[in-house]
Amino acid sequence: IEECKKNLKLNRIQKEIITGSLLGDGHLERSDKGRTYRLKIQYGEEQKEYVYWLWNIFRKWVRQEPKAKRQVRSSGKTVETLWFNTYSHGAFRFYGHQFYSKTGKKIIPRIIKRLITPLGLAVWFMDDGSWKSNEHKTYIIHTDGYSREDLVKVKEALEQKFGLAIALHRQYDNWRLYVLTKSAEKFRNLIEKFNFLFRVI
Repeated sequence: IEECKKNLKLNRIQKEIITGSLLGDGHLERSDKGRTYRLKIQYGEEQKEYVYWLWNIFRKWVRQEPKAKRQVRSSGKTVETLWFNTYSHGAFRFYGHQFYSKTGKKIIPRIIKRLITPLGLAVWFMDDGSWKSNEHKTYIIHTDGYSREDLVKVKEALEQKFGLAIALHRQYDNWRLYVLTKSAEKFRNLIEKFNFLFRVI
């Protein structure tokens, strides 16, 4: 394994997917006192096709195929999930430093404008996005885990890089990204070429 890891290098597609995944449901696990990290992917059984798509993208970085696991959610409901981990590798260290605070809390990178791409945005939407309604005809990215300050950074990045009109909407004690209706078509055009990833588009 160590010999195999020496020859591994992240390609452009993998880097873009890592950014989108970490904005969403993906996680990095730290090891070797922060010298290396591994990417962990875990979704419900109903997203099996998506899990295997991600696994195929990173298959040189993974020892074995996705595994099934039963998980008890906070509601008490037991669900079937599929998961896989990459090898722990120094190539993920950059992302570990960008997406996690010193206390281990996930954050939006200061350089998110540089990192985000249409593919990364599509992966993020796959994780946390939804269609608002037939009445409003636009999209929401549910960003409950981030602070408003963090979301301002990504809002400005999406506006400046892609020309999207984005608002921050408060929902109880959390904030979410709301694509204004006038930008819904532009948002859709950015990510629809990746529509094999999800069913809502």
